[in-house]
Amino acid sequence: MNKEKLTELYKKYNLTKDDFFKHQHYTIITRQGIDKIQALEQMSVNYEVIKCEPNFAVFKALAEKDGKSIQTFGSALKGEGYKDGNTNSWYVAEMAEKRAMSRAVLKLTGFYELGVFGEDESESFKKQKTEYKTL
Repeated sequence: MNKEKLTELYKKYNLTKDDFFKHQHYTIITRQGIDKIQALEQMSVNYEVIKCEPNFAVFKALAEKDGKSIQTFGSALKGEGYKDGNTNSWYVAEMAEKRAMSRAVLKLTGFYELGVFGEDESESFKKQKTEYKTL
């Protein structure tokens, strides 16, 4: 049942194999895929900064489409490794904003309830880069 719903959503939003990938137990949609969904839905996303410090940020996102709205949060904590934080980037405000937007878009369009997450939501969700050797 979930697979059928996901297939419908992939078609509805013109997602290609470059827009999502499998990661352990989840399906992950790339930033490019989330941007496609938001653009096709003409979804408005507004942000409120809850907290913004050099190493930590929390953003609240309010997304609206077709009279429906959802409010969610994204956060980023700069740290060395997963035990100390959830990003290794110094751009914590930008990471918090991207995470809030990803969650809002995916929740409002029905992806989240099917176990689909945005790649920005966790450093562990990043697609593994294939190493290429040159001859």
